[in-house]
Amino acid sequence: MSRIFLGLGANLGDRLAALQRAVDLLATRGVRTTASSRVWATAPVGGPCGQPEFLNVVVEIDPGRMEPADVLAAANAVEAELGRVRDVRWGPRTIDIDVLLWGDLRSDDPTVTIPHPRLHERAFVVLPLLDLDPDPRLPDGRRLVDLPAPTGDARPYAPPLAVAV
Repeated sequence: MSRIFLGLGANLGDRLAALQRAVDLLATRGVRTTASSRVWATAPVGGPCGQPEFLNVVVEIDPGRMEPADVLAAANAVEAELGRVRDVRWGPRTIDIDVLLWGDLRSDDPTVTIPHPRLHERAFVVLPLLDLDPDPRLPDGRRLVDLPAPTGDARPYAPPLAVAV
């Protein structure tokens, strides 16, 4: 069975509550979370200076019969419901949800690129992902742990989010 991972981040409002609410809302749209990493606190990467610190988590999902574009559409709907505004690239946000990995699937579709193109470069993705899979492989067969260490400051912040069982 393919392992599918989403990355979630928030740096506005009640960040921890937003992450949990996003997981809960995804479930109402057919995207069930089966496992959660710890929540990590991370410095913003890119975007305007002076942003608040992010909270980030990686979750493993069971999308049922949904395809990647369907999951992305559900994620975008959850972002909208939680007040995400897309006015500044890499700017502050109430919630951000990205498709990171979908088993060994590779997609260069501009709507949903898999694996996420910068996944291996960012500590706020790699460290939570390693919580869930100690030796993840990219679709091209490379082991994530064999790649150069990602950049960015990250530290454990909270235990894993609640998931549906």
